[in-house]
Amino acid sequence: MNRQSGAERPYDVVLFGATGFVGALTAAYLAAHAPEGCRWALAGRDRDKLEQLRGRLAARHPHCADLPLVTADSDDAGSLRELAESSHVVASTVGPYVWYGGKLVAACAEAGTDYTDLTGEAEFVDRMYLDHDGRARETGSRLVHACGFDSVPHDLGAFFTVQQLPEGVPLTVDGYVRTDAVFSGGTFASALTAMGRGRQTARAARERRLHEPRQVGRRARAPQGTPHFSPQTGTWALPLPTLDPRVVERSARGLERYGPDFRYRHFASVKHLPVALGGTAAAVLLAGAAQVPAARRWLSARVEPGTGPGEQRRKRSWFTVRFIGEGGGREVWTEVSGGDPGYDETAKMLAEATLALAFDDLPATSGQVTTAMAMGDALLERLQTAGLRFRVAAVR
Repeated sequence: MNRQSGAERPYDVVLFGATGFVGALTAAYLAAHAPEGCRWALAGRDRDKLEQLRGRLAARHPHCADLPLVTADSDDAGSLRELAESSHVVASTVGPYVWYGGKLVAACAEAGTDYTDLTGEAEFVDRMYLDHDGRARETGSRLVHACGFDSVPHDLGAFFTVQQLPEGVPLTVDGYVRTDAVFSGGTFASALTAMGRGRQTARAARERRLHEPRQVGRRARAPQGTPHFSPQTGTWALPLPTLDPRVVERSARGLERYGPDFRYRHFASVKHLPVALGGTAAAVLLAGAAQVPAARRWLSARVEPGTGPGEQRRKRSWFTVRFIGEGGGREVWTEVSGGDPGYDETAKMLAEATLALAFDDLPATSGQVTTAMAMGDALLERLQTAGLRFRVAAVR
């Protein structure tokens, strides 16, 4: 399935939210790496900021001097409809998505336009499934959420690990995440929003379970693990209540290669016990504060949206995800690693996922799908070529 084989539209790719922190990084990546002949455009609500961004891009890449600009607002359904109808694929960096993302997803599902974003908000993903999966299946739209550090390394890392294990047998995979990075204002705002909407998130998850088709003859699970010391990684493992395990579980539900009975667990990997205990306590306190509107507003004001770590700090940042997979009497250790996870590598992941939807020959999917389901081997190859490392560390 290749979007270029469909009806002609003015653009192959439109980047919505291009003037934000990670949006500008994604625009810079596309300016440097979009294939020759790719028709892409910058989109956002502020024309002046779009022109300034285009000028910065053109200073390094003269071919961007005439890059098209599209004005659209996340709250204006009409402008979003025109945006969706103009492009084969729309990539969005505008969050928190639960506040600003729904109308664009609706427009893409209606127009048969492929869609990618960077959300890590479980409530948003579940709501978009309930509201738009059916229509997207009718129009052929592929709605692919979580195309950044949430959740590409974990989804494709588990996908890569499963490929190293026997077929047709029960499989288990555990993921252990380590990173040395700082967050932007937009990421912090999205995290606080998600923490403060626990009841709404639980309600959306329950409603989704009622509407999802039941599996027959296969099972895929992502239970929350328990804190423990992992001898395979030599670190303390703390359960991570993020969107990532849900994404891996949905990939396993959709792909036969994960076997008849698949289980995935997701952990933060911490070397020293005092750090693990301190991090846990801080997370509990932050989650508690996020339940109080005044505290949430105060915390949000500490880190201004649109700001983020500078280039030198990002250059020092890194991430590693170690996967321990077992099945059919075999144990395999794999690893996914790269540079700054939240921004430089996230921009790369989003851009490459978007380009894959636009140009690669992919499985015939539609509706709300994961990166592994929609792009699988094609995106894995793209990211390896772009510098992310997927490797087998040990086989037993």
